[in-house]
Amino acid sequence: MPEPSDRRSRKRLATSKAISDAATRLFMERGFDHVTVDEIAAAADVGRMTVFNHFPRKEDMFFDRDEEGREMLREAVRQREAGVAPLEALHLLAHRLVAERSPVVEFSARSERLVPTVAGSETLKARARAIRDELADMAAAALAESVGRDAADPDAHLAANLLLATWTVAFLEAHRAFRQTRSQEKANDVFLALVDKGAAGLKAAMAGTPYL
Repeated sequence: MPEPSDRRSRKRLATSKAISDAATRLFMERGFDHVTVDEIAAAADVGRMTVFNHFPRKEDMFFDRDEEGREMLREAVRQREAGVAPLEALHLLAHRLVAERSPVVEFSARSERLVPTVAGSETLKARARAIRDELADMAAAALAESVGRDAADPDAHLAANLLLATWTVAFLEAHRAFRQTRSQEKANDVFLALVDKGAAGLKAAMAGTPYL
């Protein structure tokens, strides 16, 4: 009897998580460039080809929340409440993620090795920059769509890139604050304070546009 599709889906997600968790642990222990795919497969108790079936690139195992982040940005704009401007919806998203203790913006002993792991690998740094650019393009398209403008609208692209620049700085500084204070609450405060400053700057830059 064929296996039900929902069971197959759960098994696939569980396998992906096991691979990603094993890979991330090895990357943080030894550095991304010093870990092989065969070692990741062994740690996850799967075959080499299974690893590639789930993650076409080695760096995808590290940035396994990439698609989740994209979907959050899209949905924040598309499903915002009536009367909430597109950019304000993204500002509120940052506060909601912190309030919900989302792993996307986690600053803790568990996550503190993420930043130095990226910094120690040219491959991961390049992928992080590419993801940031892809997120900016996606956010720009979602913003433009939300107000009926063309996806190439320069105001949308300016807003999206300012937003991603703000969140990048806030993310890195929050991790720095956690390393210095060992306080997740203080790190969250640093993150949100910078997000709020960036939001104020965005309001000034986007004055007179429909994104506000």
